[in-house]
Parts: sequence; C-alpha cells; structure tokens
Amino acid sequence: MERPLHILHLEDDQQDVTLIQSLLESEGIECEVTCVQNRKDFVAALELGGIDLILSDFSLPAFDGLSALAIVRDRWPAIPLILVSGSLGEEAAVDALKSGATDYVLKERLSRLAPAVRRAIQEVKERMERRRTEEALKEAEQQLRTIFSGSVMGIALVGADGCPVLTNTALQKMLGYTGDELNRMPFVKFTHPDDCDKDVKLFQELIHGTRNSYQIEKRYLHKGGRAIWTRLSVSASYKTAHRAEFAIAMVEDITERLTLEAQFIEAQKMEVVGQLASGVAHDFNNILAVIMGYSDLIQAGLEANNPLRDYNDQIRHAAERAVGVTRQLLVFSRKQTVQAVVLDLNNAVKELGQMLRRLIDENIEMTLVPGKQIGRIKADSGYVGQVLMNLVVNARDAMPNGGKLVIATSDVTLGEDSARAVPGAIPGNYVMLSVSDTGTGMTEQVKGRLFEAFFTTKVLGKGTGLGLATCQTIVQQSGGYIGVSSELGKGSIFKIFFPRVELPLDVTTGSAPTGPIPRGTETLLMVEDEPSVRHLACGFLKTQGYEVLSASNGQDALHVARDHKGAPIRLVVTDVIMPLMGGKVMAEWLKTTYPDLKILFTSGYTNDTTLQQGMHEPGIDFLSKPYTPATLAIKVRRMLDGTGDTSFLQKSEGLREPNPVLPK
Repeated sequence: MERPLHILHLEDDQQDVTLIQSLLESEGIECEVTCVQNRKDFVAALELGGIDLILSDFSLPAFDGLSALAIVRDRWPAIPLILVSGSLGEEAAVDALKSGATDYVLKERLSRLAPAVRRAIQEVKERMERRRTEEALKEAEQQLRTIFSGSVMGIALVGADGCPVLTNTALQKMLGYTGDELNRMPFVKFTHPDDCDKDVKLFQELIHGTRNSYQIEKRYLHKGGRAIWTRLSVSASYKTAHRAEFAIAMVEDITERLTLEAQFIEAQKMEVVGQLASGVAHDFNNILAVIMGYSDLIQAGLEANNPLRDYNDQIRHAAERAVGVTRQLLVFSRKQTVQAVVLDLNNAVKELGQMLRRLIDENIEMTLVPGKQIGRIKADSGYVGQVLMNLVVNARDAMPNGGKLVIATSDVTLGEDSARAVPGAIPGNYVMLSVSDTGTGMTEQVKGRLFEAFFTTKVLGKGTGLGLATCQTIVQQSGGYIGVSSELGKGSIFKIFFPRVELPLDVTTGSAPTGPIPRGTETLLMVEDEPSVRHLACGFLKTQGYEVLSASNGQDALHVARDHKGAPIRLVVTDVIMPLMGGKVMAEWLKTTYPDLKILFTSGYTNDTTLQQGMHEPGIDFLSKPYTPATLAIKVRRMLDGTGDTSFLQKSEGLREPNPVLPK
C-alpha cells in the first residue's frame, strides 16, 4: 500500500487548507498536509525532507508564491509546485509557468486541483524514471568504456570502408600504432599479404549482409614489421536490413599459444622419432657388429701386401662412421648412458688433438688454446670428444675454401646478465669450451633451428641433421649449456659451459690392449636372437679355443644349460632384449642354479635401468653393441680371470682393437 502524499501547503487561510485537503481526499488522494505561512517555516519544512508536492497561494502577507517558486527551483527542483490562488491573473499565471510552476488552479475552480495534483505527481514519477534510466545508461556506458579500454583483447569498430573508427589500448599496443594512426589506415594495410584476400572477402560479405559474423586466424603486421598471429572474431551492426553500418572486431593475440602448440607437437614428434631412432639403432648395431667383425676377420687373413687390405679398410672405416651415427641416434633418443667422471678438459682436448687434425682439410689452420690452470668438470670423456668432433666437422664444412679454426678452454663466471645470453643458463662458475671458425656463418633463421633433430643445411648425403642435436643432448645431460653466435660471412663461435666442480680427478683405466688376443678353453654359453651376430661370436670364440654353446633366446638358453653334460658353463654372453625371455630374467634363473656363473650382458641400449640395477654385482659386466670379435674375446678373458673392468674399450673414442689372428 502506497504511503499518503505529503503536501507542503503555503497558505495563510486555515479554512482554505482544510477545504483543499478535504477536496483531495474526496477525490481519492490520501494526503498529509503541513501548513506554513512564511519563508522561514517554508524553507525549514523543505529541509526536513519527505515533501512530495507543494501547493502555494500566490499572495501572502509575509511571503508570496513566486518567491517560494524561486527557492524551490533553486534548491529542490524535483518537487512539483502548483499555485492555488484566488487573485492570480492570466499574465501572472503565464509568468509563473515560465518560472517553473507545474500548474496553477484558481480557488473558484478547485475541481481542477485533483487532476492537476495527479498529473504533477505522474510527471514527477516519469521524470524520476527517466533520470534513473539515464543514470543507468550512463553507468552502462561507463562500464562499456572501461571494458573497451581495459580489455586485454584487442577491440575495434571498423567502418564499411575498412578503416577502424575506434580502437582500444590493447589493439594499439598489439600492433604498435596509435589510435589516430589506425583510424587513418584500412585494415588491409596492416594485414599480412598472405591473409589479406580471405579477410577482405569475408568482410565484404559481412558489410553487404550475406553473413552476420565470421571468425578466422590471421596474421597482422606489427608497425615494427613482425607478424602477429591472431584469432579474429567479427560481427556486424546493421544500418539497414542489407547493409552494415560498421563491424565489431575482437582480436586475440595467439602467437604465444601457437608457438607453444608447435613446441608441444615438436616434442611429441621427437618422442616418436626418438623411439623409432632407438629401434633403428638397435637393429643397425647388430648389422654393424657383423660387418665390423667379419671385416676384422678378413683383415687378419690377408697378407700385409695384399691390395684387398685397402678395400677392407674402407669397409671398416665406413662401419665406424655408421657406429657414430647409431651412437648419435641413441644419445638423441636418450638410450645411451652418460658415464660421468671428473676430468681435466685441457687433457681431454689435447688427447683428441691429433685425431681432430685428421678430420679437417689441409687449407684449414687449427689452433688449440688451452686455458691456464682451469677447473675440473664432471662429464663423459667419450661424449665430450663426440661433441668436439661434431663441432669441428661442422666448422670444416663451413670453410670449403679454407680458414682458421680455434679450439679454446677457459674458466668463466656467468653473472645475471651474461647468463641470460646463454639459453637456459643460470649464474655460476663454469669451464668453457669454445670452437670458433672463419666460415660462412649463419642467418638468424638457421640459428633458430640449429639444434632441431634432422635439420641440416648441408647438401643431401653430407649430413644427418643429428650432430648439433646430439651435442645439445650430451651437454644438457652433463648439466651444461651451449650457446652460439654467428654472422654471415664472418664465421661462427660455439661456446659450451660445463659446471665447474671442486672434486679430485678420477683415475683413468689402463691403456688400450695390444698384442695377441687372449685365448681359453672354458665352456661358454652365447645367447643372441640375431643369427648373424650369434654365428660370428660363436665362430670366433671357438677359434680362440673355447667350447661354445648357443641359444636364440632366454628360454632356449635355459634348456641348453639344463641339457648340457660336459664341462660346467663358466660364463654366459647374452643379449638383454630378446623374444620369449630376455637376458636379465634368464640370468636370474641361471644364477639360482649356478651361483658362480658369470654373466656378460650385451645391448645397443646402455641405459636399461633394470639392467643397471644388477651391474654392480660380482661376476656381472656389460659390453655395448656393436662390438668386434677382439673386444668380445678380451672382455670374456678378463671376466673369466677376474682381472677387472674393461669398460675403457667402450669409452675410448676411435679405439681400434688389434686384428684377430686366425689359426692356420
């Protein structure tokens, strides 16, 4: 139920006050009346508040209606005021209405008062409603302006001519232009040429009413020239049913998202490639073991002056190169274990110096610049050599007409600023290995893809694209970082940062074996699922005097061992991964029956965690594939004699075992 109308009545005749109140109530207008007769009381009543309507006589002894009207319009303009007088002339009434009176009613015509009051109150309600609507619109407009200007997504109102009419801060920042600059440019001017035609076609369809909206991914061109990938959503505001007045464009920068998606896809691809690479390397290792093994056997059977020895040497060299490729594949796929030792980088580089000189052409001047009293690093010496050889070969290929190659070492300390220049590096103390050349150099585009697997700038057949990817993997596995700087026509410099360690140097194992290959008469069991590798190994060990039993998998080996009636089996040479039953499970079964049995595992995968768990047990050792007959024979003999580890045969880069001497 609505409250009674609160009327302030400026009137000096109390009878008129009572008459008017009775008249209004008889017309159904409930009201409460406050009667005042002078200016002071009039203003005081208004200041108390709650007044809905003012009725005022035109002329009072101490006050008058026009003065009251002036006060109300000045301080309380929303309150309607109706003049009710018996002495109001037509001219005075017109002046009062012009001054802001809501209406006037003559006392002799009070029948008009109730309709006038209702109309005045209705006008007040409508005016208040309009005011609330206007305030709501202003608030909504302000909110829209805040959203427009504060949005992190670019927003533009685009006219039918293709020029932005209004752009927000985010879009201006995204494109590098000011709002005024964008307003003078049709969007085709800052759209990538390859994306322009499609966008223009869709925009014209939008403007001409054949579509209401569209969404595309397109490239804008930043003021600085770089491309920005965006998701563009455009909708139309129509002037007529078939013609848009302007378009509303929402622009989201998706460059970073697309970059992350590409990196994720690349990572997935590399994971699949890595799995494929490790499988290929495993199979290829078996093939190379046969090629290298029979190459050594052929070489041993040829006279020193036989011209076929040169041909056979070429076969052996090609196989060694292939071994390097498979090693890179295994490192890339993280199937090769890093055997880190504390070493002096100067010594490692010096030992490789002669071999590195054989890798480069005569028109290239190579200089070694070892740092004085540099710190120690913890890394796999064989892999450090592989990294260095890869970088030297790349430098050689970058200098087809000759040049200078400098290999240097030094202690460096990376601070906050210098660490930022090396991808991924953190501040600290390092030993740096640098390889610089005066070759052709590289573009920024090439540098950006330099460490991608299978990416190469060399001609077909000259590179695998794995060299630098392998280098990066090896360096990262050693806890280090690799950086490159290059300029077209001026050469390149690769810098590798190995963390400096305060540990004593590890004692290196003995020198490479020389002299005749050791022989024996013990009984051995050869377990290998690849027939050609098994045949080669068994045949050679038999020529060395051993009794050799063979099996094609773990289950077969258990049957052979159980059925064997001769001299006890002293040692089992077994592949790790085989069908039906692998070497690890087979060895555990055999050890339960023959606890003194020695096990030599062989595999192209050297980081099998299940295998590594048992590698420190007595009588168990490992030989990585591909191995040569001589390496196998030496490893077998030393295990049988208990003379210790021969893993240096696998660590020594470029080691050539002595050729086996075949019995007559």
